Amino acid sequence: MDNSLAVKDDIILTDAYQRQFSYLRLSITDLCNFKCSYCLPNGYEGKASQNELRLDEIKTLIASFAELGFKKIRLTGGEPSLRKDLLQIIDICKSQPGIEKVCITTNGYRLNHFLPQWIAAGIDQVNISIDSLSPEQFELITASSNLPMIIGALNKAIDGGFTAIKINTVLLREHKDSQVMPLIDWVKNKPIALRFIELMQTGDNREFFNRQHFSADKVKDLLVDQGWTEKSRLIHAGPAVEYRHSSYPGSVGVIAPYSENFCDTCNRLRVTAQGQLHLCLFSEKGKDLRHLLQTTDSAPLTEFLRSSIYEKLPKHYLQQQKTGATRHFAMLGG
Repeated sequence: MDNSLAVKDDIILTDAYQRQFSYLRLSITDLCNFKCSYCLPNGYEGKASQNELRLDEIKTLIASFAELGFKKIRLTGGEPSLRKDLLQIIDICKSQPGIEKVCITTNGYRLNHFLPQWIAAGIDQVNISIDSLSPEQFELITASSNLPMIIGALNKAIDGGFTAIKINTVLLREHKDSQVMPLIDWVKNKPIALRFIELMQTGDNREFFNRQHFSADKVKDLLVDQGWTEKSRLIHAGPAVEYRHSSYPGSVGVIAPYSENFCDTCNRLRVTAQGQLHLCLFSEKGKDLRHLLQTTDSAPLTEFLRSSIYEKLPKHYLQQQKTGATRHFAMLGG
């Protein structure tokens, strides 16, 4: 199957390896209220940061990325719903000319309350973390008993016609029997997308990673054996290899960062809640943008991004256990 990316004339930011960038993952807080075993097993330590990007700074940031041909914005955290001005942030992104898709990734906290608000605000896609359909296993992984509420809110949204929903599941060896086949069977009859994410090593989880890592390639093999076929990759898509089946409305994606050539189609940049640009999820350090966001003039940031992109490396080095500055995924939203 030909998964090559077509060149888009309106995408301006291209690195030294001819990768084109059109997808910004913007963390708006590193605060999180879950205790997921693979990310923050002891919970968020300390108080919420007082120096999160302000609305005016976010507006300048989004304007600059749009000028460079970025089409897709994903709002992440931590848990983005913990920001009281989230709806205003969504409006800033939706109002920016050139931005075609605004998405959010959430742990599902109070989803029954928030999801209708996000849909009314015009959100284009919602990713929800569901690591197991078993309430007991879900609570073991996340320390949250919210699964029934999350499933109820999700089903209500689907019944109301909103199907731009993706489910994120982090593969864990200990829980794979309650994850892989139950979730595949679940989405077979739902017009939504499931994403299995291979556990990645970070600075804080080395021992956990060694115990729980489960290769996503095994899930790919399972899907192929069951008659699922690989879909062509879209220009602004995320990192998942997506599969569809002629008999089912749902789809399944696999994010396998340890697979060969994973970084060849990278189209994403990341900005933290404190205004640090990360050229890769596993960068050695971020590049401070904050001083360029103190004006409504986006030109200085645009020029900074043009020059910085050439520092992006050809790939990450997870296979060599080099995790860069990423201690846990709440720092950057994954």
